[in-house]
Amino acid sequence: MKYHFITIEGNIGAGKTTLAHLLSKRLQARLILEEFADNPFLPKFYENKEQYAFPLELFFMAERYKQMKELLQTKDLFHQITISDYLFTKCLLFARVNLSENEFALYQRLFNIINPQLIQPDLLIYLHAPVNRLKENIRKRNRSYEQSINPDYLFDIQETYIQYIKQHHFKTLFVDASKADFLGNESHLDTILDALQKDYKEGMNYLILP
Repeated sequence: MKYHFITIEGNIGAGKTTLAHLLSKRLQARLILEEFADNPFLPKFYENKEQYAFPLELFFMAERYKQMKELLQTKDLFHQITISDYLFTKCLLFARVNLSENEFALYQRLFNIINPQLIQPDLLIYLHAPVNRLKENIRKRNRSYEQSINPDYLFDIQETYIQYIKQHHFKTLFVDASKADFLGNESHLDTILDALQKDYKEGMNYLILP
């Protein structure tokens, strides 16, 4: 395996956690999953974004930093590969969409202090799916507080991710996940596993599932 720290990213409902679970099993990798359910501001945020966006994003940043710092600095003698279902930079990307200009300026200052202390992934897998597919996936997983998410919000998040990836030089595997079914179609998972055996140039490298 060419990559020892692999991060899976994508919009809400793109299938990040499902793919992370499956890859970790097949690769016998250590798994880092975002603990979003512990954020007490999340349900409130979807009811009143203006009031709860800043505490929501601060809580996420603090928890992600704590989790990443502890796990990535602790050597795991039983796993040579680590797979995460989030990139720490997602803190900044969601904050850019959710916060006011002044709030974001303060948030970015805090982020810039914290981010250099963390290890960056060897490979970023970005799952890209159209908003209508994201809405369908969100409906199926049936988290009550997510059901009212506006399609325009998902589009804004999507565009923010894509602009970030274009401007930075991560080795990125950009996966067309518009028809992805990692649980029901084993060939989709096998395609990802085969792709992980290849070396990629910095920037976006495109992958279409069969």
